[in-house]
Amino acid sequence: MHTEADVKAALKGVQDPDLHKDLVDLGMIKDIKTGPGVVELTVELTTPACPLKEKIAGDVTAALKTRLGVAEVKINMTANTARLQKTAVDLIPGVRNVVFVASGKGGVGKSTVAANLAVSLGASGAKVGLLDADIYGPSLPTMFGIRGEQPGARDDKTIIPLQRHGLKLMSMGFLLEDGQPVIWRGPMLDSALGQFLGQVDWGDLDYLIVDLPPGTGDVQMSLARMVPGAVAVIVTTPQDVALADVQRAIGMFGTVKVQVLGVVENMSTFVCGHCGKETHIFGAGAADKAAARYNIANLGSVPLTEAVVQSGDTGLPIVASRPSDPAAIALSRLARQVAQAIAVRAAGTLSAAAS
Repeated sequence: MHTEADVKAALKGVQDPDLHKDLVDLGMIKDIKTGPGVVELTVELTTPACPLKEKIAGDVTAALKTRLGVAEVKINMTANTARLQKTAVDLIPGVRNVVFVASGKGGVGKSTVAANLAVSLGASGAKVGLLDADIYGPSLPTMFGIRGEQPGARDDKTIIPLQRHGLKLMSMGFLLEDGQPVIWRGPMLDSALGQFLGQVDWGDLDYLIVDLPPGTGDVQMSLARMVPGAVAVIVTTPQDVALADVQRAIGMFGTVKVQVLGVVENMSTFVCGHCGKETHIFGAGAADKAAARYNIANLGSVPLTEAVVQSGDTGLPIVASRPSDPAAIALSRLARQVAQAIAVRAAGTLSAAAS
């Protein structure tokens, strides 16, 4: 019967496709059990949303059958989400990664992307929170169909976030009457953001998705200071004119030392619900051009469909309500890309620190 050392030796050279490093050396092979003709083990991924988990399982199975001659390989997949960098330890000690979803201007579907990104990551098994940081124009209550429900409180100090689709949710919109405006200046915004981070019971999260207001103002500056180590995803639309807005957003994040993971092109095409034909009604190619010009990743394109528009109005995120819709498929793919990018960069950060 084979030993644990035999199994690890057989798996030498089997690499994580993203990290390009040996699974054994990375400590991803755990809980090895052997029996006559059988090997059972656990592969601990760097994120539950790993898009290559099937390939990893296939490579492990092939190596063990070929090199050890076992007849059966049983693989359990778990995840220990990589932490890109230190987040705001004092404010949100249990949050491993903070992702800002941003745009250089309004009207690009940023909140739709943020909501569905969060739901998709949660569906993968990750622990996820979603913070609506658009104090003046909160849209999270509409996106999740929440009306007349307010967060709870504990000890008059801790805010208990609302929950939908397994996510923890917080928004200024939960604290306002319908149509009530917020008329605040900078210091009050800063105080509210600090409370939304430090006084909300986020608990242990793999990802906190933060839906930023459009533009490059006070909220972005404050959150970058409060959450060192956060990363950003920039949402744009296909027109060439949108490149200027992407440039402003990238410049702002560079100034406050927030790493930009990449850009996502929303409303890349319109997909007809009757014939399925795709039409570039807003032009094409802005994300590719931005990625090339600013040396960032193109994280993907999300089409505009009738279903995704309806989902925002009905409060049912498209990835949960219509997972087979083209927009839902693209948004789920985006979530995997974001999780993958964080894991790859986290590995690079750890390697640099070790050296």
